[in-house]
Amino acid sequence: MPTLILVRHGRSTANTAGVLAGWSPGVALDERGAAQAAALPARLAGLPLAAAVTSPLQRCEETLRPLLDTRPGLPLHTEERIGECHYGSWTGRKLAELADEPLWTTVQRYPSAAEFPGPDGESVRAMQARAVDAVREWNTRIEAEHGADAVYLMCSHGDIIKSLVADALGLHLDLFQRISVEPCSVTAIRFTPVRPFVLRLGDTGDFRALAPDGGAAPGAEGDAAVGGATGAP
Repeated sequence: MPTLILVRHGRSTANTAGVLAGWSPGVALDERGAAQAAALPARLAGLPLAAAVTSPLQRCEETLRPLLDTRPGLPLHTEERIGECHYGSWTGRKLAELADEPLWTTVQRYPSAAEFPGPDGESVRAMQARAVDAVREWNTRIEAEHGADAVYLMCSHGDIIKSLVADALGLHLDLFQRISVEPCSVTAIRFTPVRPFVLRLGDTGDFRALAPDGGAAPGAEGDAAVGGATGAP
């Protein structure tokens, strides 16, 4: 079965401002995020990518643009189900303000019970379910089109990637806040008929060893950043 390369989008203007962006339009990469995206092609140069799949949000599309420029033949697909969590009326608000909301404690300690407020708010369970369904369907499609050793990429968001890692590790969703993925970090999951193997988690190094013949082996206190960490200063 395929190897999935999960790329979190580069640092965005919302990350810099401490705002929960959600599906807000017009959230672009900031200067550092653009530099992170520009470095991505070299970081992934050793990987024979079969396809790229992206969240429809601008910050993900901008993250992949330099990679696509260096690989003009790489097929690109947009997948709504790996788009950001629908944070409802929390969208666009400062994280520092949200930390005072009663729901914040649920999101931190019992996320499987958390549902974001408002008519378009989504539960964390529903977010994970749609993302996991998307990955499983794309695994089947990529394997059918490119073979069992294929490597493909998805560009998505912090909470989506954390929930996918939790699923791959067999962790209850209530533990997913223990996982951290910084902007433009790369997480790799190799799927097999028996189980997934998490090969990289939030990595920012060299990924040539993840190629099919690369020899990669399977195998503090504080609140989590809702929406994903903003990266080192």
